[in-house]
Amino acid sequence: MHVPRAWLEGDALVAARHLLGCLLVRDGVVLRIVEVEAYRHGGDTASHAHRGPTPRNAPMWGPPGRAYVYLCYGLHHLLNVTTEPEGRAAAVLIRGAEVVEGADVVAARRGRPVTAGSLAGPGKVAQALGLDVRWSGEDLLAPGGLELRRGTDVRDVLVGPRIGIDYAEPVHREAPWRLALAGSRQVARVRGLRPDPTDGHGPRAG
Repeated sequence: MHVPRAWLEGDALVAARHLLGCLLVRDGVVLRIVEVEAYRHGGDTASHAHRGPTPRNAPMWGPPGRAYVYLCYGLHHLLNVTTEPEGRAAAVLIRGAEVVEGADVVAARRGRPVTAGSLAGPGKVAQALGLDVRWSGEDLLAPGGLELRRGTDVRDVLVGPRIGIDYAEPVHREAPWRLALAGSRQVARVRGLRPDPTDGHGPRAG
């Protein structure tokens, strides 16, 4: 069953919490999302969209539930899920995932066996799914292609600052908008994460 679009129509930080534990599915590969970062609408200086629309960030402006895939430093493709109503640019970066099915396909795509830490990092996630910028704008809630499906309720969520945003203003560099599942070996840089003081110990709403 696909993720309800309503989960993604609100604030990116709320959507990020919903996405933990959900599944990304493509061509026999199933990944469980274990680490995300929220890039919010309304002045987030770490967001690609904070200066306005461009051809690259166009998917961020909606509708929610689309893929936003971009090439980082000319090396790694990164997958984001768009959130918030159309016209409000926001997205959630998929930073880490666990292989549920299709380990052989993932190993072939990445040129190495699947081990602990294999998909700890957003470039590794997109590589495991075989994604590039041509997937940007894909509807993740439609059958076929790359799909975002419901997973299981999660507990023991960790939060902390996002990674690699030194260019952002201090208030946005320090905001606890990175979320991860405690105990997963596919989470990068666990240092700096702490238990979610708000809702990290309850089931996903909705």
